[in-house]
Amino acid sequence: MRSRFNINNYSNLGQRAITALVGAVVVISSIIYSDWTYFIVFAAILGFAQMEFYKLCGLDGMLPLKSFGTFLGLMIFTLTFMIEKERLPQEYLYLIFPIISLTFFIKLYKKTDKKPFTGVAFTYLGIFYVAVPFSLLNLAVFSVDQVYHFEIILGSLLILWASDTGAYFAGTKFGKTKLFERVSPKKSWEGFLGGAFSAIAVAFLVARYFHSIQDWKWLVISGIIIIAGTYGDLIESLFKRSIEIKDSGKGLPGHGGFMDRFDGLLLSAPFITAFLKIF
Repeated sequence: MRSRFNINNYSNLGQRAITALVGAVVVISSIIYSDWTYFIVFAAILGFAQMEFYKLCGLDGMLPLKSFGTFLGLMIFTLTFMIEKERLPQEYLYLIFPIISLTFFIKLYKKTDKKPFTGVAFTYLGIFYVAVPFSLLNLAVFSVDQVYHFEIILGSLLILWASDTGAYFAGTKFGKTKLFERVSPKKSWEGFLGGAFSAIAVAFLVARYFHSIQDWKWLVISGIIIIAGTYGDLIESLFKRSIEIKDSGKGLPGHGGFMDRFDGLLLSAPFITAFLKIF
């Protein structure tokens, strides 16, 4: 009798490796194949991550508008993509404000909600914490001559993954000096330095083969990812610690949830986009 593949039969490291490999293939293929496949896959990641955020808020007694908030996040992502792709005029971005304002109208009719403005606040927080950074990626990938350059998002992700991987193995092997024990007891300065070394090394490789932007900009992006990515991880750890859970979800075996996997990107994306747009 043939045995079925079950990822739960593997160790945490094995699950982590399998999930990372499959996820990397899907994400990298979608980025390289076309701007539309990039759009579809990243819209899906955004949707899952934002739903996770709202679910976690619910565990802490908050009542955000899960479905409507996620719809708003996907709408912002879609509008920014279509505008950057020049399929819609920039004026359509103003649609965001009246549609977001509908949150108040919806809460007005929620009779059982004792703290409606808390729900509104956490609905908006999910949009700004998850949807806006993902939407800013659209501005980054179209930042050169309004043409889709997959190298920008792919190079940034490779540097981010190198940072995460280097920090994980260096921290596991050599970690002794606590980085931010109050928020994340397992993170160490040794892990941080291992991640920084890996990120810079990959940035040099990326600069050698990807020429959409100047070489020095890849080094700056690696610096942004090393710092902002680390803080993004710590901020999500602080959020999870405040509601006393270990992982944001179970959607990615060995990694937890989508927020666990993309927390570094959430804080890095605004800085990367601002840097590319200004310089």
